[in-house]
Amino acid sequence: MSHVFPRHTKADLPTAVGGDGCYLIDSRGRRYLDCGDAAVSCLGHSDPAVIAAVQEQVGKIAFAHSGFMTSEPAEALADLLIKHAPGDLDRVYFVSGGSEATEAAIKLARQYFLEIGQPDRCHVIARRQSYHGNTLGALSAGGNAWRRAQFAPMLIEMSHIPACYEYGEKPEDESSFDYGQRVANALEAEILRLGPDSVMAFMAEPVVGATLGAVPAVEGYFRRIREICDQYGVLLILDEVMCGMGRTGHLFACDHEGVAPDILCIAKGLGAGYQPIGAMMCTGKIYDAVRDGSGFFQHGHTYIGHPVATAAALAVVTQMIERDLPHRVMQMGSTVQDALLAEFGQHPNVGDIRGRGLFRGIELVANRATKAPFDPSQGVAAKIKKAALAEGLICYPMSGTRDGRFGDHVLLAPPFILKETQVGEMVTKLSNSLAAVV
Repeated sequence: MSHVFPRHTKADLPTAVGGDGCYLIDSRGRRYLDCGDAAVSCLGHSDPAVIAAVQEQVGKIAFAHSGFMTSEPAEALADLLIKHAPGDLDRVYFVSGGSEATEAAIKLARQYFLEIGQPDRCHVIARRQSYHGNTLGALSAGGNAWRRAQFAPMLIEMSHIPACYEYGEKPEDESSFDYGQRVANALEAEILRLGPDSVMAFMAEPVVGATLGAVPAVEGYFRRIREICDQYGVLLILDEVMCGMGRTGHLFACDHEGVAPDILCIAKGLGAGYQPIGAMMCTGKIYDAVRDGSGFFQHGHTYIGHPVATAAALAVVTQMIERDLPHRVMQMGSTVQDALLAEFGQHPNVGDIRGRGLFRGIELVANRATKAPFDPSQGVAAKIKKAALAEGLICYPMSGTRDGRFGDHVLLAPPFILKETQVGEMVTKLSNSLAAVV
């Protein structure tokens, strides 16, 4: 009998005991192709360079509280990230995961405006069907109704404008560009509704992950968003916790859009699963406001800048850059997309196949012609997850794609070291899983 509090009390899960590249191995010796562990294991499960870096750092110093000391790997990782960061990002605040990163971003945005004498700026605008983490502040920013529902009385009031969700929400008679400009302009309308001097930040995922299933914005959307933020003095916070760190074919996902944020959040692929780590990055302008003002960011966690975690992440990011893995992700992403289209492009229950790099989503529908989703009572996503596990495939099915209740999708986020032969294995196992359910 287990004393672990699991994610789901009715689940009977296998026990992971080993990893071999793109595979996880359970206690019975069964191998699972890992293509959906929340976009974490970008280097696979047995990378010798990262393992060696963790072992070496533990032998030197495992922990030093950041209120008293910094550490060599934290300093080196920050330097490396900033060297390759977009725009004017200049400082890195290390945390232990994505929710902590977005929480820190929201709090820094608020403190920044206090430091520069604009205390009325307190509103955050985000998007419907977004996900920014599970702490109460991050959950408040997130726009997924199912995740918010039971905690709603405890959440901070934040505004949510439409997502840029072309498949589900663009009218047939509107061009992709015009649609993107229209939904981007919803940000300006909301800023004006709240009062331009009261809005402090807009938060968005460059490619929406868990809640929409690898949905990139249409061309020009984020450039218009950047213009609006600049016009009204609003900070742009980009959440790249899931889609960043090479996952979409760029080290930072926003590079594809040609925009740079004021605050950027990363996690998941930053540590590749070898250590829990995330980071919030901000511009020199924001940092200088705190440095020249109170001098103290009123925030913090025990394990920020953890030496072993930053040593692992330093090894991960170094490999990404030296092996040019984002470029490989771009190439393999095209291979995966072609394979998915070949297998599911005419499937009667597949409405859309989308994504960028090795971040792909398949939206499932009851009726392909009308795009009508399955009824939530059918539990399609949960059944596919179970069927895929039985096939030896780990993927990320999710329900509530359309509005937090209706809609189902499957998110695929395989390691960057995925081989072409494994693409076929992934698609075959997913096809078998869909056949068993829909």
